[in-house]
Amino acid sequence: MKVRVGLGSCGIAAGALEVWDELDKLQQAAGFSIEKQQTGCSGMCYQEPLIDIIEDGGSVYSYGKVNARRLQEIVKAHQDGTGPLEEYLTTVQDKGEDFLSRQVRVALRNCGHIDPESLADYRLAGGYKALEKAILMTPEEVIDEIKASGLRGRGGAGFPTWFKWQDTRKQPGETKYVVCNADEGDPGAFMDRSVLEGDPHAVLEGMTIAGYAIGAKEGIIYCRAEYPLAIKRLSIAIETARDAGLLGEHILNSEFSFDIRIKQGAGAFVCGEETALIASLEGERGMPRLKPPYPSVYGFWGKPTNINNVETFANVPWIMTRGGEAFAAMGTADSKGTKVFALAGKVTRGGLVEVPMGITLREVIYDIGGGIRNGKRFKAVQQGGPAGGCIPAAHLDTPIDYQRITSLGAIMGSGGMIVVDEDTCMVDMARYFLDFTQKESCGKCVPCRIGTRRMLDIIERICDGQGRPEDIGLLEELAQQISEASLCGLGQGAPNPVLTTLRYFREEYEAHINDKKCPARQCKGLIQYIIDPEKCTGCTICAKKCPVQCIHGGKREPHSIEQEKCIKCGTCLEVCPPRFSAVRVD
Repeated sequence: MKVRVGLGSCGIAAGALEVWDELDKLQQAAGFSIEKQQTGCSGMCYQEPLIDIIEDGGSVYSYGKVNARRLQEIVKAHQDGTGPLEEYLTTVQDKGEDFLSRQVRVALRNCGHIDPESLADYRLAGGYKALEKAILMTPEEVIDEIKASGLRGRGGAGFPTWFKWQDTRKQPGETKYVVCNADEGDPGAFMDRSVLEGDPHAVLEGMTIAGYAIGAKEGIIYCRAEYPLAIKRLSIAIETARDAGLLGEHILNSEFSFDIRIKQGAGAFVCGEETALIASLEGERGMPRLKPPYPSVYGFWGKPTNINNVETFANVPWIMTRGGEAFAAMGTADSKGTKVFALAGKVTRGGLVEVPMGITLREVIYDIGGGIRNGKRFKAVQQGGPAGGCIPAAHLDTPIDYQRITSLGAIMGSGGMIVVDEDTCMVDMARYFLDFTQKESCGKCVPCRIGTRRMLDIIERICDGQGRPEDIGLLEELAQQISEASLCGLGQGAPNPVLTTLRYFREEYEAHINDKKCPARQCKGLIQYIIDPEKCTGCTICAKKCPVQCIHGGKREPHSIEQEKCIKCGTCLEVCPPRFSAVRVD
């Protein structure tokens, strides 16, 4: 019997290492015959820690939310022949089969199934067959196959992958580079990290095929240092591929030579922009430059450079093996193939979702994600990260593709999807993302450096109850100027969260400004915590927990809050026993 344990970052954070260690104890104490296998994230992050029991006959049973006690029960049941234990199966618990059955996995095809540190596992799953096929073709034929697939860059802009490859190939000179952008920095996004942790060889194979197509001999993976597990597994994959003759000189005994190295980034969000990334690679401060010339003409050290992100490269081996037409058969006319999304926020089943382009937001959030937690009402989804926008319930049936999402004021982005419910203040949400981009601005251009600061000042004033009627018009005017005049995508997209919340939730801004109220009861400057004397029994729990001792009242007597001292932390609301519900927000 084999036991496969999900040891991606999400699984480890949930306690999977304890489960991994417990397997050794079971073998020693109970004498169970167990073969252990580590794997990456399967995408069902909401069920972590996850294990698969693979019986000798080949049957696979997936269990979620496993701890040491459950592991003992599960392993014993399968050893005794009384398994599976249905109450712990992911296909029963939370209807996990709906989470996976609607998905089509291309970039994530091996994640959760193979040992990411094993070259043998990757090759058993068909790995490096695409490279073997590619080097028997001409570079032009490889580019034509990518063109036939309709693959667009999955990093945000959605630029045709084949065009970048072709443009880099046709540039003169022998020195060219392939760069993998693994500087994933959007809040709530973890698609690239999971691919690197769960299937690093797919990215290496995709990069090597790109190197062959454009005529490069060196590849660089620019990965943020905050991804230590991804970097570790990438390093192992590079070494094992090199030892097997799949990287380095004369790959697969051919005339083609190509090698890959890792460059760790310091976590600057702006380095996700390709020219800022190149500056960082060269040892300079990560700041964008004007384009053209594009990196395909003038890139790393002034040489032609092709830059794609992790998910884009992970798709390439699948396309080369099965053919571009197979990939193009999925999706829509202008948005081919599948897309990976990081589904997070107030959704019941959060995790990684890979679906064909053209599926609706409702299908992703409700059919796959299980809808909103605790029976709350869906309010919006933040699509595309800090440069994206908030899409309201009225547009839940919008198909997900580049054109339609852009028409709503959002962007596809790298794939972050943050779901919010009725308790979220949309003004405060716009403030959060604007604060993020303002802090991450490199400061090179005035519209981004100063303009976003001015917009943030206005929104913070509105959230504090000091908004003025003319603020809405001023926000719109500043947003237009910043979008049109900023140097790179960070500044150009920074106003989007504000513009989309103004477009779809204008009444919330007006309530903050005109009525001095936050409809969602979240903005501290516009709310008060009140103890209802009719419901308060004087249990003293809230008074004991209050961090600033602003709650007064005797035992078994109604309490009250000294509003001048209250810091609006919400502790009193959280600790008040539900059977009393004496604390409310006004």
